Amino acid sequence: MVFRTALAPLLWGTTYLVTTEFLPPSPLWIAALRALPAGLLLLAVRPGVPGRAWAGRLLVLGTLNIGAFFALLFIAATRLPGGVAATLGATQVVVVLGLAALLLGERITARSAAVAAAGVTGVALLVLRGATALDPVGVLAGLGTSVSLGLGLVLTRRWGAPTSADGTALPALTATAWQLLGGSALLLPLAVITEGAPPSLDWASLAGFVWLTGVGTALAYVLWFAGLRALPATQVSLLGLASPVTAALVGWVALGESLTPGQLAGAALVLASVVIGQRKPSTPDGSREVHRFRTPQRVV
Repeated sequence: MVFRTALAPLLWGTTYLVTTEFLPPSPLWIAALRALPAGLLLLAVRPGVPGRAWAGRLLVLGTLNIGAFFALLFIAATRLPGGVAATLGATQVVVVLGLAALLLGERITARSAAVAAAGVTGVALLVLRGATALDPVGVLAGLGTSVSLGLGLVLTRRWGAPTSADGTALPALTATAWQLLGGSALLLPLAVITEGAPPSLDWASLAGFVWLTGVGTALAYVLWFAGLRALPATQVSLLGLASPVTAALVGWVALGESLTPGQLAGAALVLASVVIGQRKPSTPDGSREVHRFRTPQRVV
């Protein structure tokens, strides 16, 4: 399950290359056009409707995990250097650490705090480029991405598997589809207001959207949410740090971008924190804790 979940941030790491090399410069339309078709695709593959109570929860989760996250990411990316935005986004591991302790009862240990700090430091070493003046709105938006994604991650874990109207579990593909559609409900009007009409697409753009929608969004989010329902929230959040590492490696291989010794050290630190973070903490008797999937309660 850990490896399958880790595939999601690895796939997200290809987003930078696809966006910069194949897609038009319309960030919010890109976000909307990757989320909406992906949601419709998954719903066509596995149709279903959530129960009345879960419809509201999936809208909240879709807003946090998709809609608000992408919108805030757009603001941060346009007002801050990319490395600063990525580092602020990486602080979601710290947000998850605190929220998981508050809402899920996951213990904050010295090891978990150290691993989270090491992961954020590694991302900073990997992506930051010198000193620069920081835009306050951009900084708030960057921190907002970590809060939005962190809260969405913890609530996804806390609420468990969604159910349909008759109380049976909603298939994972269907639940993911409704989150993507819920996020699209926020992104579409924002894209129209801020960027106007949809951008024109050539064959290269269409190919980029096929990858971004089918693999980088539909498949990636199905794997991510499935892993989140089975693994501790802090463990999953650390896996997300593999995304900037993948983006740097893809840029190095495909675009010929150079990596300095400091960047390589940052990548190594991130990977070490991810690996160490997957080890189950010890219980007082010296054994390893076993995190079992919590059977969701029927929502009435």
